[in-house]
Amino acid sequence: MILALALALPAAAQQATPAPAIPAPPPVEKPELVRAYPHDTTAFTEGLLITDGALYESTGREGQSVIRQVDLDSGKTLREATVPDGLFGEGIVAWGRELRSVTWHGGRGFRWSRPALKRTGEWRYTGEGWAMTDDGRHIILSDGTPRLRFLDPATMKVARTLDVTVNGRPLKNLNELEYIDGQIWANVWMTRYIVRIDPTTGQVAGVVDLGDLIARVGLTDPDSVANGIAFDRATHRIFVTGKNWPEMFEIRLPVSGR
Repeated sequence: MILALALALPAAAQQATPAPAIPAPPPVEKPELVRAYPHDTTAFTEGLLITDGALYESTGREGQSVIRQVDLDSGKTLREATVPDGLFGEGIVAWGRELRSVTWHGGRGFRWSRPALKRTGEWRYTGEGWAMTDDGRHIILSDGTPRLRFLDPATMKVARTLDVTVNGRPLKNLNELEYIDGQIWANVWMTRYIVRIDPTTGQVAGVVDLGDLIARVGLTDPDSVANGIAFDRATHRIFVTGKNWPEMFEIRLPVSGR
């Protein structure tokens, strides 16, 4: 359904008379595993990020939604804040000396001090909140649709939008986000794929297939999907995990994909 888009890839490439307006199918790559780290299996991961050398994670489900700082090597929680009752926590982003978070329904976002994780404020948005990242100028919000919103960090109002396409078709269910080397990486919910999005055109420039890592994890719960991408901008390392996964993985793309 979702990546019948991306992975009509071979079929699209073999059409006898391809329409010139349709872009070439994006390459599909399997990442190399650099190292595995322990991950809390109770964490229904919604957001993952590294900033100033610290790893932060947000989790979902009503009554279980938290934002916390985690020790990378042990997977243990260093400090934790609880999302207000009745809300389903979603993604987080670091901006300045704070974290900002979204919730699935209700249009309520929160501000948290960093590293203390004290709630310091609230902001509002329309529609659903799924995930966030930043490009250094804007905070980028996903909401499950093919449209990403670029928010002015000062006001949290929409500055512009970006419609994401693959093989010329809209790509929905964009979930956890990370900005890596000038591209927006996004988990595609309920699939094993991460897409790498051109932030100017919205076209999917590449697809990262996490199938081998999912097989290694071996979970049978259909909700325990891949979700969570963190990029350490200081060390240039990429980490991925999933909902209730027992491990988090440091990965890299093959040299040809860099």
